[in-house]
Amino acid sequence: MGAIERVLLEGYDPEAAPARSAVPVPAGELLLMPAAAGPYAGVKIAGVAPGNPARGLPRITGSYLLLDGPTLQPLAVLDGAALTALRTPAVTAAALARLAVPEAGHLVVFGSGPQAYGHLDALLAVRPLRRVTVVARDPGRAEALAAYGRGLGLSAAVGGPEEVGRADLVVCCTTARTPLFDGALVPEHAVVAAVGSHEPDAREVDDVLVRRAELYVEARAVAGREAGDLVMAGVVGRQLWNLAELVRGDALVPSGRPRFFKSVGMAWEDLAVAAEVYRAAGRRSP
Repeated sequence: MGAIERVLLEGYDPEAAPARSAVPVPAGELLLMPAAAGPYAGVKIAGVAPGNPARGLPRITGSYLLLDGPTLQPLAVLDGAALTALRTPAVTAAALARLAVPEAGHLVVFGSGPQAYGHLDALLAVRPLRRVTVVARDPGRAEALAAYGRGLGLSAAVGGPEEVGRADLVVCCTTARTPLFDGALVPEHAVVAAVGSHEPDAREVDDVLVRRAELYVEARAVAGREAGDLVMAGVVGRQLWNLAELVRGDALVPSGRPRFFKSVGMAWEDLAVAAEVYRAAGRRSP
């Protein structure tokens, strides 16, 4: 989370970030995500293979090439899926640290894959969670995540989508293409984050929630292309606060309505986390 915040506080403009390239292939989709900021540059080549989980393989694959910024000399190659598993929860935590009420104690998480685990860890670091409810299609995987939560000292159980009515935080980490719950149930004080898709025709939340909520995105430009939760709800003319405005304290954070953060994943975030991992390993640019 600190790496994400640092890049934005140093003045990086996510609205000017290079666009993601997506190429359909027989197994799914190949993504090319380049970025440059500060002393580093880098590119992630990721695969999204929807059929992999049935084979016991990760849905997200790929590699990240970290480069020295001034010379573009290679510095390191990182596992792309592992990087994504770090980056996405870090981005959500940076947003929800500013959007969630300070006393937020009940997290409802949709999904039971790596992102669900990562988000539970990340949000536990920014809010005093006491309870987690897991909502997922696979009962065994849902219970495994609940057991992980209990291992962290939380009251954790498997539940249904109606639990959003008792939530302080809701995080959607799924491959759903249609809404997961009734947005009318979300309490006024709660914050919802959706991270599961980057496609304009896929969404995890409904029009009701989007109409009720104050809206936050990583960047308005990319949200208009890729954030199906917002595109399909028709938010033309609505105020969308970007993550830089939120981190720098310029965004409105109202208390009388839900807050909704939609993340599609951006290349500058991968670069920020990859550079932080590289520095933490004691490496330096040439």
